[in-house]
Amino acid sequence: MSVTALYTDLSGYYDLMCADIDYREQSNYVRRLHELFGNQGKNVLDLACGTGPHLRHFIDFGYTASGVDINQPMLDIAQLRCPEAQFTQQDMSDLNMDAQMDLISCFLYSIHYNQSIATLTDCIASVHRALKPGGLFCFNAVDKSTIDNRAGIKRQLTHDQSNFSFQSNWYYSGEGEQQQLQLSIERTTNGITEHWRDQHAMVALTFAHLQQLLEPYFEVHILAHDYERIAPWENAAGNAFFVAIKH
Repeated sequence: MSVTALYTDLSGYYDLMCADIDYREQSNYVRRLHELFGNQGKNVLDLACGTGPHLRHFIDFGYTASGVDINQPMLDIAQLRCPEAQFTQQDMSDLNMDAQMDLISCFLYSIHYNQSIATLTDCIASVHRALKPGGLFCFNAVDKSTIDNRAGIKRQLTHDQSNFSFQSNWYYSGEGEQQQLQLSIERTTNGITEHWRDQHAMVALTFAHLQQLLEPYFEVHILAHDYERIAPWENAAGNAFFVAIKH
């Protein structure tokens, strides 16, 4: 089953997969970054917005919100969650926006959905075009040299009389510009268990390489992956938050 089919078939369960994520904390962190580094405007675009939970909080913070995602069923749910927002089905590597944004966010390491260095480069250029002068591009990323290939922690919960089990992890072979996001989902209802396994190609690169790609377009700051404080990235950490200010 392809990742598109997996996400389409289970789009109604996507929020369950991410039930342990504090979306308000993450959104507020980027809001604080925007206040510190940005142009003080209030138009936000969320890339790979999924079902829209981050945008719900930006709207509550007073932003005018837009979202793009490649998966229409996700956007259908997002529109119900955020009726004030505008959503379009687009690939983030080829954005086509009617107006420029003050802030563009990309949460949950979704920047890696660009499957190659070439498409990631296109994405960065598209984001630059879509931002106003002084606009901010904020996203988190993982450095390929630090990937731990072990299986992720399995999370279990009950919903609508079914028991669910979710597991995900990164896998990097040690060579090349692609890694894998591996997903495992189980649903047990009335003693019958359905099981989905999938993997999706994701771009793999070091933070040094990512910074090189950004610098022709942006002033780049790399911050610690800590939603409670704004602090410089420590070189040993394998994940970080990138803040890119349009030249």
